[in-house]
Amino acid sequence: MAREHENGTRLPVRVRAVDVDTGAVSVFLTMLDSAVAWLTAAGRPGQWGTEPWSTRPGGEARVESVIRQGHARLAEIDGVPAGGCVFSDTPSAYIDPVDEPELFINLLVTDRRFVGAGVGAALIADARREAASRGVDLIRVDCYGGDDGALIRQYRSLGFTPVTPFTVERPDQPPWPGQLLAMRLNSG
Repeated sequence: MAREHENGTRLPVRVRAVDVDTGAVSVFLTMLDSAVAWLTAAGRPGQWGTEPWSTRPGGEARVESVIRQGHARLAEIDGVPAGGCVFSDTPSAYIDPVDEPELFINLLVTDRRFVGAGVGAALIADARREAASRGVDLIRVDCYGGDDGALIRQYRSLGFTPVTPFTVERPDQPPWPGQLLAMRLNSG
């Protein structure tokens, strides 16, 4: 549930830059573990599996690598981590690059305790500001495209347009259905 002031107004979401030296890896792992638990309880293990990121082989190293290779942001409400985003100039390994500058969101996670508090919207607004400050018109993100498509709908509500569905083949696991989405800052 979203946190509110005593007077009933929503507390503001503060977004700040973080990195591995500021403890971002453990904060992101905690949020990812919480998301995995929620997705599993909701019967939706296809997105990130059922095993917490912090205990899976290579999970911590993978999160650290994503943070080191990109620009990490932490969203906080009343000083409590509520979500995180990592973006870079290059897409995920299974996404084709484009022939123009872009900002690619490599990781976005929100803490379920802050549903409805505008955490995802604040992180996307921060990414938009970053892209604009770099003179970049294109923001792309890929997400899980399976189950009922709820994650795709969430990204659409944040201003993204679905571009291309794709499948990631994984050894000893079922294929992972994905969706590439894009947002243009200037429509002209």
